[in-house]
Amino acid sequence: YDNFILSLLSGFHECLSSPVDQLKSYILTQRGADAFLPEITPSAAPQPFLPLLAPSPLSPFTNSTSPKLSGLCMLNFTASQSLMTMTSTDCWAAFAPLLANVICCPQLHATLVILVGQLSKETGVLALNRTLAKPCLSDIEQVLEGQGASDDLKQVCLIHPSNLTEASCPVKDVDEFENTVNSSELLASCEKIDPVKECCDQVCQGAISDAATRIALKSSDPLSMDGTHVLPEYSTRVNDCKTVVLRWLASKLNPYRAKEVLRGLTNCNVNKVCPLVFPNMRHVANSCGNGISNQTACCDAMDSYVSHLQKQTLITNLQALDCATALGLKLQTYNITKNVYSLCHISLKDFSLQVSGCLLPSLPSDATFDKFSGISFICDLNDNIPAPWPNPSLLPASSCNKTVRIPALPAATNAQSSKK
Repeated sequence: YDNFILSLLSGFHECLSSPVDQLKSYILTQRGADAFLPEITPSAAPQPFLPLLAPSPLSPFTNSTSPKLSGLCMLNFTASQSLMTMTSTDCWAAFAPLLANVICCPQLHATLVILVGQLSKETGVLALNRTLAKPCLSDIEQVLEGQGASDDLKQVCLIHPSNLTEASCPVKDVDEFENTVNSSELLASCEKIDPVKECCDQVCQGAISDAATRIALKSSDPLSMDGTHVLPEYSTRVNDCKTVVLRWLASKLNPYRAKEVLRGLTNCNVNKVCPLVFPNMRHVANSCGNGISNQTACCDAMDSYVSHLQKQTLITNLQALDCATALGLKLQTYNITKNVYSLCHISLKDFSLQVSGCLLPSLPSDATFDKFSGISFICDLNDNIPAPWPNPSLLPASSCNKTVRIPALPAATNAQSSKK
């Protein structure tokens, strides 16, 4: 497999206005020989290529500002400096909307958990009170923005001051928490996880759910369950308590190990869902439905439709599989029975942001910073992987089904090791 790193050229992102324009400023670097290759089109076999380089000289990525802090927040940003730097890099201003689903927002949410968890070692409390949550969130934003992160992270990642409080969870004191849950079993299950096996075996996730359920039941107004249906309020309470459980875990681990665990847990959910929004597909239905009388018209319609998907976001290889299945099932409801993916040469890369055809690794990864080349992140750009046309009579294949083999899937572990 060929592993590539996609880099944003330093100083070039400030003049960009759209995600596609932003990607035109990236330089795609192969380990080994570099080569210019043709632009990708949905109807042709996509190939990795290098977009045009920015004009030189390049201004260095050294712009940083001193954050204006509130003076009210007790979070220790100095002790978590490397964590904050990594988060600001993952959420760099030009990248944040493009990497939000896979890299930026998972890293930001992990950072919030770790900051509060580490503070609990001094305060004995696994949450901030509502008075301090707002200035602390503002301080976090200021620190990240001062290092180059987007100034719109609250909207990009949907974070609120309540993300730093206990919300509806009835337990926030460390002593009460440890007296309620089996803390030694929880730590043993989660202090180190395999990001592949965990998604299938759910050892840590099961321990977290058990602990969250136990502390959720400590409420003075326990919510009943209506028969076999869990009330929404109860489900919300358990989810809020899961955040408290994660903070406790973060307090028992060093920030780097905590980050690895939290990102691994988040990634189990990230890869299960297609993040793309599918626009109206009646034009495709009119051209491809009822047996496809005109292949050229059908593929033109498919190319046009997929081009809208290619303007949305960068996704992982496993998300691309989910998206291909979701779109295929939708097309089939419009009486499109033939495999238009094969007919029109639609590949998995065609579902990702399309100047580079980059599919991100399915395992957690981070962007990296270099003062000469700028911000880089890893892409899996292997040989073309045809988008699989779904069979509605069969259940979707689970990546945890050991009998399921998907040929030529990008090797995330290889891509990650190539970064080091």
